[in-house]
Amino acid sequence: MKIIIALPLVLLCLHGMGFAAKKPNFILAMADDQGWGEMGYQGHKDLKTPHFDDMAKSGLRFDRFYAAAPVCSPTRASCLTGRHPNRLGVFKWGYPMRTGEITIAEALKKAGYATGHFGKWHLGSVRADSAACPGANGFDEWASAPNFYENDPLFSHNGKVIEVKGESSLATIEIALQWIRKMAKEQKPFLAVIWFGNPHGPHIGVDEFMAPYAKQSKALQNFYAEITGMDAAMGVLRKELRNLKIQDNTALWYTSDNGGLKPNSMGGLSGKKGNLLEGGIRVPAILEWPDRIPKPRSTDIPCNTSDFYPTLLELAGVELPKDQPPLDGISLVDLIDAKAKARDQAMGFWDFKAPGRSRRARAMLEALREEQKAGKQKPAPKEGHVERQYPANSFPGPAAWIDGEWKLLVTKGPPQLFNLVRDEKEKNDLADKHPEKVAAMQKSLLVWQRSVVQSLNGKDYK
Repeated sequence: MKIIIALPLVLLCLHGMGFAAKKPNFILAMADDQGWGEMGYQGHKDLKTPHFDDMAKSGLRFDRFYAAAPVCSPTRASCLTGRHPNRLGVFKWGYPMRTGEITIAEALKKAGYATGHFGKWHLGSVRADSAACPGANGFDEWASAPNFYENDPLFSHNGKVIEVKGESSLATIEIALQWIRKMAKEQKPFLAVIWFGNPHGPHIGVDEFMAPYAKQSKALQNFYAEITGMDAAMGVLRKELRNLKIQDNTALWYTSDNGGLKPNSMGGLSGKKGNLLEGGIRVPAILEWPDRIPKPRSTDIPCNTSDFYPTLLELAGVELPKDQPPLDGISLVDLIDAKAKARDQAMGFWDFKAPGRSRRARAMLEALREEQKAGKQKPAPKEGHVERQYPANSFPGPAAWIDGEWKLLVTKGPPQLFNLVRDEKEKNDLADKHPEKVAAMQKSLLVWQRSVVQSLNGKDYK
């Protein structure tokens, strides 16, 4: 007698026996200083970004996605930890991430993921013995630079300096793909963090990507070429994911670390890199994931880079660590699955008043290479600790509180209030018309800032 079992029942039984769905792969890609308007799909009249445009047409486009900070290192710290960078003491560019933090790489690694970092690090030293290097923050494989870099870049590959020939973004993608191919062959789920060095200045384009902009000034040719080079690199990455037959099960998430600097970088938004106006913190963002996002769509629900950590953990089926310190990000799984209608938690921004710290990537890596050639490598600097205590009743620097359509902006003068749905260019201050809303939002902002200072003073660490 033949026994016929329906396929859905077989799949159900297999799932019950422990044969769960394959874990997704994650790729977090990030530009360095790409403004919200610097995309073809945003209507930029000159830029050529065919691969980004195609991603926007095939995946989930975020129209109100924010960098956690208006400059680079702080935003990168938020991506890895799900926490506002001021909690970690990463106030401006060049500050190291603290050693007590739990990173997304560490959390996913415990769940069986392979982890790799490629490109700009800018959260501490890239010497292998440093407590702030990628390897000490959960990354199995890394080819990283201490700051932005240009063509023919030097990277610290697991601590040893190497040179990769080629256009900056393409060189970054190629070294990342060498590792991704291995993971695909081993059928191991992976997290790849790919942080480009472009289009940060100085802008040095290559002929192939400068050619479409021959009618522009030489300065714009070089600048636009760097963005088109990133676009081409993303095209190479997407094509290889298809060749490896892992595209459908790979969440490819792209964004920028802060706003741009050119007059037409922000697509009409006010402000630019370095301030908390929309042009300084609202950035392009696209998530392409055929298995989970089969049809293209866009969302205007506010999201930010601190959301990466809790989102990816939930997608991987990983619970938050028991010793998890306070998070500022939230899981966006319901949004990804088209179930969310609004964000249920406000977003705080605080540009702490502190100077940046210079890190010249090329010079630092050349010095390390010479030490390695001579066989006399110096010890890494000690960094990534609580440097001092900060007052709990003083919050220096501009701050903002975004709650749905409303944005409270606190700078030197009286607080300003904007309705970002009706006025995304922040031209009409509504503070005088809604004093009760200003008071309520300012109260929430201060409660949050006190919490941040608690973390900053090391109260989250054992």
